[in-house]
Amino acid sequence: MFVESERLVQILPVIKVAHLLRKYNPDEWGGTEAAVKRLVEGLRRHGTESVVFGPQLSHVPATDPFAASGFKVRTFRAILPIWRISEAQRQELIAIGGNIFSFDLIGQLMREKGLSLINTHATNRLGGTALTIARLRKIPVVVTIHGGLFDLPASVREQLAKPARGGIDWGKGLGLFLRSKKVIAQADAIVTCNVREAELISQRFPRQRVVVQPHGVSARRYQAPEGETVDREYPQLKGHPYLLVLGRLDPVKNQGWLLGQAPELLRRYPDLRFVLAGSCTNEGYGTGMQATIAGLGLEDRVIQTGGLPPEDPRLIGLLQRAKGVVVPSLSETFGLVILEAWAAGTPVISSKTSGALGLVKPGENGWLFDLEDPAAFHTAVDEIMTKPDAAAAIAAQGMKEVAATYDSDVLASKVNELYAELIERGKRL
Repeated sequence: MFVESERLVQILPVIKVAHLLRKYNPDEWGGTEAAVKRLVEGLRRHGTESVVFGPQLSHVPATDPFAASGFKVRTFRAILPIWRISEAQRQELIAIGGNIFSFDLIGQLMREKGLSLINTHATNRLGGTALTIARLRKIPVVVTIHGGLFDLPASVREQLAKPARGGIDWGKGLGLFLRSKKVIAQADAIVTCNVREAELISQRFPRQRVVVQPHGVSARRYQAPEGETVDREYPQLKGHPYLLVLGRLDPVKNQGWLLGQAPELLRRYPDLRFVLAGSCTNEGYGTGMQATIAGLGLEDRVIQTGGLPPEDPRLIGLLQRAKGVVVPSLSETFGLVILEAWAAGTPVISSKTSGALGLVKPGENGWLFDLEDPAAFHTAVDEIMTKPDAAAAIAAQGMKEVAATYDSDVLASKVNELYAELIERGKRL
C-alpha cells in the first residue's frame, strides 16, 4: 500500500536515487533504457533527483538520450568474467546485458553523496553490487525486473544462454561475495511490469514485497505530427502502406517470422512495405535476416532504419504513418512498443506474449495471434488494410488507454511514493 505522497514530501524534502543499468549503449537503445529514461524524467517532475549509472562504452555514441534530457550517466568500467568464448559471443552477451562485474561501480556507489535509495534495473552481479552497497550505506534497495526473470519461455532462455556456451565463468566467486543469488530475496521491494512475473516471484519469495508497475509513455510527445519527417527521411515509403516492427534485430524479437509471411501478404497487397526499426544486437541473426530478404526477393520491399533514439521524430513519424505495428516477439514481459503505437494512434497486431496478453483486448484495442498459426495474423492485416474506419476506432481505444493508465508522469508519481515509503520505513528501523 502506497503512503500519501503529500505527507511524505514534508518528511523527505529531497530524495536522491541511483539507477543502475545493466547495459547502456545509445546506439543499441532498448525498452529497458527507454523505460528508465521516462521514469527519471517523471521523477524529476515530482522533485526526486536521479543519478544514472551505466557500463562504459569503448566508443562515443552519436547521441545520448539521457544527456539530451538533462541527465548525466555516470559510467563505470566493467568486465565480463568469462573465458574461452569468441569475440562475437562476448559482444552478443554485452548487447543483451550479460552478467558483468565492476570494481569501479563499488567505489562510485559508495562515494555518491546524499543517496537515499538505490534502484537497480539489473540482477546478477550488478544487482548484487547494488544490494551490497545499499546495506553498507543503510539505505533501501529496489530491484526492477524489465526483461523477465521467471516468466520466460524455454526457447528464450535457450537463446539468452547460448552466447556463453562453452565458456568458463570465473566470476562466480565475485557473485558469491556480492550475494548475487540473494538480490531478490533481500531487496526492500521488487518492481515488475508484468502480473504473471509478480505471481511467480511471490510464489518463490512469499515474504517479499512485489509491486506491479507498468511502463509508461509521454502521450503528448507521440501525438505531435511528424509525418513530414517520414516523407523526407524515407522517400521510398511515399505512397506505400507499410507494417512496422520496432525492436532490436534479435531472435527474441523474431522479425524473421514477419518476413516469412511477406510473400502471402504481398500477393494480396502488392504495394505493401515492411519497415524494421532497430539496431542489430545479434550479428548471426542479422546476417540470416539479410539472406532471407534476398532469398525472398524483398530487397525493395523491406526498409531497415537501424537504431533510432527514443522519441526521435523519425521514429514517431514512422509509428504515426504505419498501417499497423506488428510485434512478432517470442517473449515480451511488458511490450512498451504497444504503448508507443497506441500513443501514436496506430493499431497493434501482437503475438501472444505475457506482456501483450496483459495489454491487448482482441477486437477492442488490437489483435493477438499465435506464431504457430498465422491465420489470425493475416485476418488482422486484412482488417487494417480493408477497414480503415474500424482500424482507426481500435487505435483510438488504445490511445485512450495510454492517456488514462500509462502516462509516464502518473506512473512516476506512484514509484516516487514507493521510494518515500521505503526511505521513511528505513529511518524507523
